[in-house]
Amino acid sequence: MEQITEKTIDIDHILKSKMGTKAKWVPRPLVTWLKRIAHQDEVNKFLWESRDKVGTEWLEECVRYLQMTLDVKGIENLPAKDDGRLYTIVSNHPLGGADGVALGAIIGRHFDSRFRYLVNDLLMNLPGLAPLCIPINKTGRQSRNFPAMVKAGFESDNHMLMYPAGICSRRQPDGSIRDIPWSKTFIQKSVEYHRDVIPIHFSGQNSDFFYRLANFSDKHLKFNLAMLFLVDEMYKNVGKTFEVKIGKPIPWQSFDKQKTPMEWAQFVRDSVYSL
Repeated sequence: MEQITEKTIDIDHILKSKMGTKAKWVPRPLVTWLKRIAHQDEVNKFLWESRDKVGTEWLEECVRYLQMTLDVKGIENLPAKDDGRLYTIVSNHPLGGADGVALGAIIGRHFDSRFRYLVNDLLMNLPGLAPLCIPINKTGRQSRNFPAMVKAGFESDNHMLMYPAGICSRRQPDGSIRDIPWSKTFIQKSVEYHRDVIPIHFSGQNSDFFYRLANFSDKHLKFNLAMLFLVDEMYKNVGKTFEVKIGKPIPWQSFDKQKTPMEWAQFVRDSVYSL
């Protein structure tokens, strides 16, 4: 396993890896502000103290650290871990961080850690999480490998845990907090590899500031500025209770030619919000 030092999350290093020599032009006050928003010192302290844990055990330690209370309904809808089948587990993504950790802890415990996330490659900086991840960076050099990485995940003997929206939920014009339209990839791959789909709804929301920033960023900027604030939002949600509703598996054969893959993706999305 990769050697873990006390400074696992290093904003300076991340900037250099993403920007190369241009990183030196980033004003130091901005770098200091980024470290504060990313809670670099607090996160590194937790990562150092939990350095002996990986995978599901590490996710459960995160849930304890964030003092999350999980009210799980429909746990009986999760198939038996030894039924010999493989599943695609999909959920809405209201928080963009803590929900991923909590859901992974629930799924990992039930399926003896036999699952993998499709996640942003930045999360590979978390040593306890990395063994459970297939990294995605749709905007960088890795983007050309995206289909191959998805294929490798679905061909493995792991259940796949996906957030088909790709980003965390946004505030809609009617004021509700919902995902943007879901990608069709999980439908196409679930049919191709004969995986039933397990829909899950996770409650909770981020701050009003976050949603205002996210909507501004989506409309006016070329990058996801709101993503920088996800760790800060995670700390704002410390100590809260979240309801997790697990629906009945949807047979892969359901996704027939009556709808396009994109229409089926939105059908499953609607099913998640009706749980």
